[in-house]
Amino acid sequence: MKIALLGYGKMGHIIEKIATDRKHEIVLKIDYDNLHDLNADNLAKADVAIEFSTPGTVLSNINHCFAAGVPIVVGTTGWYNQLAEIKEQCEASGNTMIYASNFSVGVNLFFHVNKILAKLMRNYPYYEVQVEEIHHTQKADSPSGTAITLAEGIIENIGSKTEWVNALSADGAETSDEAIAPNQLLIESFRIDSVPGTHTVLYDSEVDTIELKHTAHNRNGFALGAVMAAEWVAGKKGFFEAKDMFNFNI
Repeated sequence: MKIALLGYGKMGHIIEKIATDRKHEIVLKIDYDNLHDLNADNLAKADVAIEFSTPGTVLSNINHCFAAGVPIVVGTTGWYNQLAEIKEQCEASGNTMIYASNFSVGVNLFFHVNKILAKLMRNYPYYEVQVEEIHHTQKADSPSGTAITLAEGIIENIGSKTEWVNALSADGAETSDEAIAPNQLLIESFRIDSVPGTHTVLYDSEVDTIELKHTAHNRNGFALGAVMAAEWVAGKKGFFEAKDMFNFNI
């Protein structure tokens, strides 16, 4: 495949290596210093675009791909308040897009198990649930998109929670949950040095604690999943999520 990389930071460099190792060709690399190269003619050289930029540039990049008719894989988070509008635009224009808060295979398995556990815990209301996430200090959004997906999976299945709230600690200190209402699901966010990403779902009671945890050792899993998404979406039309790539029917 011929791939355009929209966003060429740390993730973009890792995606480039994994894609070329899998015999794909990078035909366009867009970053802040060459935004003028993001046009229909250059995008037309690509079979698919992989987008890992910033919340401030992702919508423009998506629209450029829609205008050029190029399928796009979107891994940027922090823009989901406009997701419904983008989905409608994608489907109405006959374009192709797949997005995820996290494309890692391990994380998507984690998402699935999280939903199953939340459904089981409906019968045990004396457990209080919360989500914790730890990322590097350069991460722009809080909570992480992965944490939001976990929280939404819990809210969808547990019955006792109707919304999530976020508490951010930039120094690793514990945050207070005194203001959390019974219907609210707390997401605690910690920003610590160079941590690639750790997410934990905790069910706590007076007698014990259940933890469901995923720890990323590096960014390679995210990048590999994005390249796999680009391979999977080839020849398809419509709007997809990463979960559509996987068969979780067990």
